[in-house]
Amino acid sequence: MRHGKGLRNLSRTSSHRRALLRNMATSFLQVERFETTVPKAKELRPVVERLITLGKSDTLASRRQAYSYLLNKAVVHKLFTEIGPRCSARNGGYTRIVRTRVRPGDAAELAIIELVDQAPKARGAAEGKGEAKKAAPKKAPAKKAAPKKEGGEKAAKKAPASKKASAKA
Repeated sequence: MRHGKGLRNLSRTSSHRRALLRNMATSFLQVERFETTVPKAKELRPVVERLITLGKSDTLASRRQAYSYLLNKAVVHKLFTEIGPRCSARNGGYTRIVRTRVRPGDAAELAIIELVDQAPKARGAAEGKGEAKKAAPKKAPAKKAAPKKEGGEKAAKKAPASKKASAKA
C-alpha cells in the first residue's frame, strides 16, 4: 500500500529536505523567479503558494507564521507589502513552472519557477540582465583582444622588413 508516500524525498533526510525548501522559498520570494530541477520546483510550489496565501491577509498571526518559516525578515516584509496585495485577486495558482532544458553535467531536467503576476520591474530587470550578460562578453573580448594583438604583431613584423628593404636600396 502507498499510504503516507505523498512527498518527493529529493534524496534527502526530512530535516535536510525541510531546510532546502525553506531556503528555496526564501530565495524565491526574494527574486520571484529562478531555475531549478523539475522535482524541486514541484515540491516548492505548494510551499510558496501557502505562504502567498498567508501574505494576502496582513494580520499578526499570519506574519508570525511566515516569520517562523522564512529565513529573512526583509522577505517577510516583501511578502506582505508587495506580493500578497498583488496576488489578492487570484484564488491560488500563483506560480508557474516552465521546463527549460536538460543540464549537461548530469542530464537533470531543469525548469523555471516564477510568479504568474510578476511585477513589471522584476520581469524587465531579469530579461534585461540576461540580454546584457549575453551581449557584453561576446562583443567586448572580440573587439579588445583581436585588434591589439594582431596590430601590434603586424607592426613589429613589418618594421624590420621595411628597414631591410631600405638598407638594401
